[in-house]
Amino acid sequence: MKLLLDTHLLIWAAEVIEHIPAGALAFMEAPENDLHFSVASRWEIAIKHGLHRPDFQIDARILRRGLIDNGYHELAIFSAHAVAIDMLPPIHTDPFDRLLIAQATVEGITLLTDDATVAKYPGPIFLA
Repeated sequence: MKLLLDTHLLIWAAEVIEHIPAGALAFMEAPENDLHFSVASRWEIAIKHGLHRPDFQIDARILRRGLIDNGYHELAIFSAHAVAIDMLPPIHTDPFDRLLIAQATVEGITLLTDDATVAKYPGPIFLA
């Protein structure tokens, strides 16, 4: 199964694996699953790191290299992803999460998240 990890799961995978919910970790460690990360997550991390947010103290460049080195696949942002956002109901206001949801929907990839609000969207989303 193809899995797109949300931003917090990516940060926890790189820094504090103990924060990853057991269900998400089981999916992430299953060898048959292909793990993906979005450019949107790196963008979010870069912005919030620059704002000195305490929960975003990882360097987006270093994170990318570590993810690639560990077999993750990078998902670019395409215009189809951007325009799919207007089809989403207004459940969540975070633009980064909405873009991840749109990407998962357009690409047919399951979005793995620990955010209960994100999980309210229809489509390929799994709440860890």
